[in-house]
Amino acid sequence: MSEETSWREANQRHLLAALAVVRAALDRHAGVPADGPDPARALAEAAAAMPAPPALEVIRERFGLSAFERDLLLLCAGVELDSGFAVRCAAAQGEAGRRQPTFSLALAALPEPHWSALTPSAPLRFWRLIEVGSGEGLTTAPLRVDERVLHFLTGVETVDDRLSGLIKPVTGGAELVPSQRDLGHRIAAAWSEAAGRNALPAVQLCGGDWAGSRAVALAVCAHLGLDLHVLSAAAVPTTPAELEGLIRLWEREAALSGSALLLDAAELDPGDAARESAVARLMDEPRGPLLVALRERRPARQRPVLAFDLQVPSTAEQRALWLAALGPAAADVNGHLDAVVSQFSLGAAAIRSAAAQAAGRGADAGPALWDACRAQSRPRLESLAQRIEPAAGWDDLVLPAAQIQTLREMAVHVRRRRVVHEDWGFAGRGNRGLGISSLFTGPSGTGKTMAAEVLAGELRLDLYRIDLSSVVSKYIGETEKNLRKVFDAAEEGGAILLFDEADALFGKRSEVKDSHDRYANIEVSYLLQRMEVYRGLAILTSNFKDALDTAFLRRLRFIVQLPFPDADQRAEIWRRIFPSRTPTEGLDEGKLARLSVTGGNIRNIALAAAFLAADEGAPVRMAHLLRAARGELAKLERPLSEAEVRGWVE
Repeated sequence: MSEETSWREANQRHLLAALAVVRAALDRHAGVPADGPDPARALAEAAAAMPAPPALEVIRERFGLSAFERDLLLLCAGVELDSGFAVRCAAAQGEAGRRQPTFSLALAALPEPHWSALTPSAPLRFWRLIEVGSGEGLTTAPLRVDERVLHFLTGVETVDDRLSGLIKPVTGGAELVPSQRDLGHRIAAAWSEAAGRNALPAVQLCGGDWAGSRAVALAVCAHLGLDLHVLSAAAVPTTPAELEGLIRLWEREAALSGSALLLDAAELDPGDAARESAVARLMDEPRGPLLVALRERRPARQRPVLAFDLQVPSTAEQRALWLAALGPAAADVNGHLDAVVSQFSLGAAAIRSAAAQAAGRGADAGPALWDACRAQSRPRLESLAQRIEPAAGWDDLVLPAAQIQTLREMAVHVRRRRVVHEDWGFAGRGNRGLGISSLFTGPSGTGKTMAAEVLAGELRLDLYRIDLSSVVSKYIGETEKNLRKVFDAAEEGGAILLFDEADALFGKRSEVKDSHDRYANIEVSYLLQRMEVYRGLAILTSNFKDALDTAFLRRLRFIVQLPFPDADQRAEIWRRIFPSRTPTEGLDEGKLARLSVTGGNIRNIALAAAFLAADEGAPVRMAHLLRAARGELAKLERPLSEAEVRGWVE
């Protein structure tokens, strides 16, 4: 017989013996003579035979019940468990129809009665151990034991039905790297030291790594012998009555089942004021073990708080996780593993998923592993920025040699980052200045986005374009929050971030004349700080370099000026603009190059001309390009001069 089965059977005997004591009290009140062995002695013998404290004593101790309150709870439970109790209640109250217990009956029949047990602040009603019926006075209203409490008394493990849709049990082992294991030990030790105080400190796990927070919380609970349940902040009710009910029921559940709560507030929308307030109250009021997964620390109100930064696994820890997840397949990706560990910063769950996708690919396992890592790091960024599939290569860029060289150097900095930062020790001096931040500047259409695409294709990284007009907010603090979301989401995969039209945020910082100037400068400073520590490549684009603050420019690692193309460069763009399968006839790149437009305009003209030719069923000719050029320059509200198009059409 297992220990659990042995305890359950002994608990059943103890509960029946305790019910017999209350039944005897009812009989005495009804004038029924005692018959049989002494119930108090039988209860003492049942208690002595318990291998662990019985459920009734656990409830009495954890909720601070007096002897009278304990017996009143048993009186309500007895009606549910023994049909004879209902008969005795009716007899004791002198009415055949009053088969439910009442406060009046308890005060008259049970020993050591006290009126304070009836108050809403007393344990029986505060913790909702019993329910008071409606429609009658307080002392004559029928009483019922709460269903969850009744199950607990009988030794049945369950979760309150009112919580089951909101709070879920967390099962499984905690897969921890050494740094997270140490954090779990520290939290468990802090809670053990604080045991017995009015309220345990709430623990904030900051950083937004949900899988890591869950693993650490499981480890803490394993150390302390607690179960773990999780509640999403999105499911927290916002109406005061519902929130009060949730807090009270969860505190009771935590006490009954010996559980800790993990509140997942990592994705809490700061703009949802009602839910923010509800979550703040939920973090402050419950007195049981509480852990909160957050992106950043939150100030405490009343409850003491311990805040810990949940760091992503170190490079060495990630390598160990990769080797364990890949198993024998690690030999197939040996040449690629250093690059993967250098570029991607994934947790244990994401590493297992990526390793499973690459398993069994043989010689293709390395590239497959890289692509799997890219896929694992995408979900958080997809809702914040637009992913651009690179379609351009080095051959598509028509730029001066110096600019091409700078772009190739940028690729080298990304590719060899691990060697310089970690192997050669530059990261040991702090992470400030290690971010690869760049500015692409030049007139519209000169190829700033194309250059970013070329780098993304060369490095096999995802490219995300962030529209700064949607990031910058007139509300104080909102711009920083929006930027923080983008950078935090991009960290896992080190994606290339393209901040388009940077002038919206990075114009010359003004002298501080009012609060708006001060907060505008704070926004710029925050972005600079995040760019300096971002482990990927961040690219800003601007049409006007002179509009940017020189202090800002000094903190950029690369500045690439994309000039307006000269005639030779325009001719080269025209030579490369049409795909090899496009039929052309009689095109003269030298004459076309006289049209003074950027590469972006040339592409628009070529595309429009292709549609005109396709509609005629003919190859693209100079006449089609002339019509398309007139339409393109009309959009720009710029006249098409005779000198530019002389000789295009005979």
